[in-house]
Amino acid sequence: ELMTGYTMLRNGGVGNGGQPWVLRWSSRIRLTWLSFTLFVILVFFPLIAHYYLTTIDDADDAGKRIFGPRTGNELCEVKHVQDLCRIRESVSEELLQLEAKRQELNSEIAKLNLKIEACKKSIENAKQDLLQLKNVISQTEHSYKELMAQNQPKLSLPIRLLPDKDDATFPLPKSNRNCRLHNCFDYSRCPLTSGFPVYVYNSDDYPFGSSLDPLIKQAFEATVRTNVYVTENANIACVYIILVGEMQEPVMPKPTELEQQLHSLPYWRTDGHNHLIINLSRKSETQNFIYNISTGRAMIAQSTFYDAQYRPGFDIVVSPLVHAMSEPNFLEIPPQVPVKRKYLFSFQGEKIESLRSSLQEVRSFEEEIEGNAPADYDDRIITTLKAVQDSKLDFVLVEFTCKNQPKASLPTEWALCGEREDRLELLKLSTFALIITPGDTHLVISAGCTMRLFEALEVGAIPVVLGEQVQLPYNDVIRWNEAALIIPKPRITEVHFLLRSISDNDLLAMRRQGRFLWETYFSTSDNVFSTVLAIIRTRIQIPAAPIREEPAVEIPHRSGKAAGTDPNMADNGDLDLGPVETEPPYASPKYLRNFTLTAMDIYRNWNSAPGPFHLFPYTPFDPVLPSEAKFLGSGTGFRPIGGGAGGSGKEFQAALGGNVPREQFTVVMLTYEREEVLMNSLERLNGLPYLNKVVVVWNSPKLPSEDLLWPDIGVPIMVVRTEKNSLNNRFLPWDEIETEAILSIDDDAHLRHDEIMFGFRVWREARDRIVGFPGRYHAWDIPHQSWLYNSNYSCELSMVLTGAAFFHKYYAYLYSYVMPQAIRDMVDEYINCEDIAMNFLVSHLTRKPPIKVTSRWTFRCPGCPQALSHDDSHFHERHKCINFFVKVYGYMPLLYTQFRVDSVLFKTRLPHDKTKCFKFI
Repeated sequence: ELMTGYTMLRNGGVGNGGQPWVLRWSSRIRLTWLSFTLFVILVFFPLIAHYYLTTIDDADDAGKRIFGPRTGNELCEVKHVQDLCRIRESVSEELLQLEAKRQELNSEIAKLNLKIEACKKSIENAKQDLLQLKNVISQTEHSYKELMAQNQPKLSLPIRLLPDKDDATFPLPKSNRNCRLHNCFDYSRCPLTSGFPVYVYNSDDYPFGSSLDPLIKQAFEATVRTNVYVTENANIACVYIILVGEMQEPVMPKPTELEQQLHSLPYWRTDGHNHLIINLSRKSETQNFIYNISTGRAMIAQSTFYDAQYRPGFDIVVSPLVHAMSEPNFLEIPPQVPVKRKYLFSFQGEKIESLRSSLQEVRSFEEEIEGNAPADYDDRIITTLKAVQDSKLDFVLVEFTCKNQPKASLPTEWALCGEREDRLELLKLSTFALIITPGDTHLVISAGCTMRLFEALEVGAIPVVLGEQVQLPYNDVIRWNEAALIIPKPRITEVHFLLRSISDNDLLAMRRQGRFLWETYFSTSDNVFSTVLAIIRTRIQIPAAPIREEPAVEIPHRSGKAAGTDPNMADNGDLDLGPVETEPPYASPKYLRNFTLTAMDIYRNWNSAPGPFHLFPYTPFDPVLPSEAKFLGSGTGFRPIGGGAGGSGKEFQAALGGNVPREQFTVVMLTYEREEVLMNSLERLNGLPYLNKVVVVWNSPKLPSEDLLWPDIGVPIMVVRTEKNSLNNRFLPWDEIETEAILSIDDDAHLRHDEIMFGFRVWREARDRIVGFPGRYHAWDIPHQSWLYNSNYSCELSMVLTGAAFFHKYYAYLYSYVMPQAIRDMVDEYINCEDIAMNFLVSHLTRKPPIKVTSRWTFRCPGCPQALSHDDSHFHERHKCINFFVKVYGYMPLLYTQFRVDSVLFKTRLPHDKTKCFKFI
């Protein structure tokens, strides 16, 4: 029943009559009470607690405060809080220490990274050095094996043994006429390594010195002062020289007096061995006063000899000293072209005394017909030449009587007519110049004949010498048949036919050779004296003194700036023309045959440039070089190791190839106050194979900036200071240049590495020529009858500009010391044309045109400052230079060519490892 009531009560009072509103009311009262109670607890209790705590903290005893606000120190006094504070401070300190250590470790890591990079670089450098050392060792082993195979080890020079002051006398030959080097010359005074010292007596110290011609004596003394062989120490001298002529007639000593004075010379030593008596002739009036003097074992050099006096291979026939104290004027010398001139041949002379009258004998023509040699052919010569002149087949001029008083001459000798200027004017109009030798066959040579020969060579008239018995000047070392016609007198009737049959090419070749001989051996007192010494030195087989090299005065500079690699320069595309060389700078091999070559080929005569060291002029490209070429310092006599290793394809790319597979070149760069342009050009050379060093010719009096940092390109950079601003400095033979190959390049030239390497390869196949990139040519201006310089694009060229060209160092010597000074003076005057002058020189020597490589025509770097060539007057000056150079050389030596060398890839059937081949077109 209770359950039932409860149930009813939940159902809203259903049942028993229910009271639902009572239940709802009681339920609401409980919820309200619960809410009120919670409200009181949550609101009033915190307020009461806050009030109580605040009241406690307001107590007078501050030490009894527990919940009030406290300072940090008071808070830390609490035990557990103090521990937390100590932990915080410890952690903070440790964090600071860790941060400091982290920063320190970071700095150490950075330093170690730098050290690692440096070590890596050092390792690479060490590897390169090791590879270089291996190459050097390998090359040394090859050289050693070759020397052992040849059994020719390198020898050091022997110790020179000086002769005793009083030489032991040895018996004279039976006759002075029998004197030769083997029995009248003391070789012990002239060791091979002596350097050929020469002592020259001072003529003023002896009585005959006052009788000498002042001009000859002055010219001789000036020459002696500058000669490299002359020494003041008579005790070490090899040869002793005394000048005895030309003497002036009024004060000429008697033969006996002159003989006594010669024998009293301090180093005559009873017989005069190793002495040279020089009797120079400035005029045609011959003075052969030595003929009646006993000269013992002394050699004689003069222009007049009798057969009883002349000793072949011992005495020397010298040329007359016409230009005693003056240099020849090249502008007055006629050109070598046109080949044929107004007169076919000419002759002017008068015979004062015939052989018949001098010998007091008369021979009939019938006696000559019977086979007896005629006493004098001059009558027949006169008749024949007059007949040729009267025939008018050719224009000839022959005169056998002088209009004015003839010059003094020896008996049977044809005297000269008129003044020197008049004779030269006639020879300028003559293709050939007749020289009739004296009728006296005992007269080997006379001063009159040598004077005629001198004048003919000077103006380009080809000498025709009638009389084969004559001994022409320096005949034992000069091949006169290349510059003159020597015809026996009995062939006088065939002379006209012979002269007309010579072709123009042969005429020009003989005229050019004659001009060379005149410039080399006849023109000045220096040439005459140097030639005499060179003949003696060559006879006794002593090498020539090396020509001097230009000492390079280096400008100190700072180097260390890492040179970048210009991708345009290093990108060779398909033109891999050689390996990236790892060898150290390698100088060209020195020439080592100087002590043996004087016994070989001494009679060869090549048409080269003149000079005191060039008795037998050669180029450095002959298989055997002469002693006079010792100045080269290096030569092609070097026998290469291993031979050519180029092969084809892959082997070609892996080796330089050729007959000299190991070779480098030197860059010579001329600059003038363009530091930024220069630095860029030097950086472009970084990594260039086969480069030995770079010589920068600083052409400005103002030194480079002190703070200028020069690039490090892997090879030495030598900055050379010059004495003056001159374009000729480009071609000075600097002693720092140790290679045969020179790449002359402007500071603004823009060449890729593959182009330079290709040019070097081509030059090695044509070492005697200029091989370069910018081509130019000369042209004949018909309206103005002059030569022009042309830089237009053309398939034909005759010059390669040296602003980007390879050439042999040999030409640097010739340009600086041998080429006529007038050309270098004009280069300095115009500050122009040095490249044209070099092309003239090389073409004159080789008779070959230069070689142009690649098809590019200009090589200037973009954005570079303008050079001298942009001036409006540049081309006008070059026109003038060409015409002036033609006057100096006497003809136009430049030669045209359409030949150009390019590298062309071509396809062929090759194995897979034979990748590429090249050909030259």
